[in-house]
Amino acid sequence: MRIEDIKFEEKASQRIYNDYMKRIRKATASLSKTDQDDIYMEFNSHIYEAIHHKKDANEIDSLLDIIEKLGLPEEVLKPLVADKKLQQATKTFNPVHVFKALILNFTNGISYIFFFVLYLFLFGFVFLIFAKIYNPSLVGLYMKKDSFSVFVLGIINPESQIKNNIHEVLGNWFIPVMLLSIVLFYFLITLLLKFKKSINQKTLS
Repeated sequence: MRIEDIKFEEKASQRIYNDYMKRIRKATASLSKTDQDDIYMEFNSHIYEAIHHKKDANEIDSLLDIIEKLGLPEEVLKPLVADKKLQQATKTFNPVHVFKALILNFTNGISYIFFFVLYLFLFGFVFLIFAKIYNPSLVGLYMKKDSFSVFVLGIINPESQIKNNIHEVLGNWFIPVMLLSIVLFYFLITLLLKFKKSINQKTLS
């Protein structure tokens, strides 16, 4: 989609306009190309209509007045970019988008910090996978030998294993189970995040 930029008669006006629109592009750079273009066109259309509404006024003064009312892109677009990024993250399940969306939404409620912590816990499973590869005899899912109660998921030295009468129950299945857990919990947490976003939208509507 080709977006027609506004042409001004005065060079100073054109420079101010170009600089402002570049700042909009920069402020929305983390979004998809479609979302970037939508926001760009919205601001572009608003400036175009406002300029033509004030066609009898001085061009550069009119432009500066419009830009001042629109506000600084870096500040005005923060909530919109955060919401769009969250929408993109819950739609694509892309972990990069998810983490960026959560970081952008930190100021929108403590629940987003909670979700961020939940995702960080998944890295604990990743750490255990590498620890298992590096030292398989110390890492695993340990249970009491005389019961089905889980004692610990993690790293335990041989002395503690004997002392607490525990044994590792997954063996060679430990890494596949951890990988499956990562995928499962990632999708569950992201679905919860999507559900929370839908609740927020219903509350605001």
